[in-house]
Amino acid sequence: MGCVPTKHAGRSPHSLDTREAVALAAETSFTVSEVEALHDLFRKISNSIIKDNLINKEEFHVALFRNTKKQNLFGDRVFDLFDQKRNGVIEFGEFVRSLSVFHPDAPEEQKVAFAFKLYDLRQTGFIERIELKEMVLALLDESDLDITTDAVEMIVDRTFDQADTKGDGRIDQEEWTAFAKDNPYVLRNMTLPYLKDITMVFPSFVIHSEISEADMAA
Repeated sequence: MGCVPTKHAGRSPHSLDTREAVALAAETSFTVSEVEALHDLFRKISNSIIKDNLINKEEFHVALFRNTKKQNLFGDRVFDLFDQKRNGVIEFGEFVRSLSVFHPDAPEEQKVAFAFKLYDLRQTGFIERIELKEMVLALLDESDLDITTDAVEMIVDRTFDQADTKGDGRIDQEEWTAFAKDNPYVLRNMTLPYLKDITMVFPSFVIHSEISEADMAA
């Protein structure tokens, strides 16, 4: 197991270095003021269960998914993508950079790439049929929609019929990009409008699938 990062010696865990805020704003869709507001939110989340200024998986699920009862593949996968260093916790820089993808002003290509990684569970560079099915089931479970097994298979079949244009039984990044462009609903949960208001009020930072019955029949 990797070592858990420790707090910086001699520096208050409640402070944010101005240079760090400016640097994060420069590489994300957030302003410096928004980065500072996110630091307050991060501090609140990262000390909600274990007071270490690092977000662990349980804190992440509770704060961003309001999921305290059960594990969910969707939530676990999003956590893994936020945890860019793959050390089991989310540091502030990772939190800001990852959330930036969900900003309304973030480039669409960033959202498409993040969504692709979300479905590429085994990190092979392709979305396999079983991976898509597993994620669809997780999204349905997270959104409390009661869909039959036959309906899930239909969703998977329809997606592959449209996206797998090369006919090799898997979806690559190029095919996924084209599919997302033709089917905007795929990226619906990749934008959190209230991130633009982070300096005004703490939003209810709940990431959810936004899947509806209408989308299933589309």
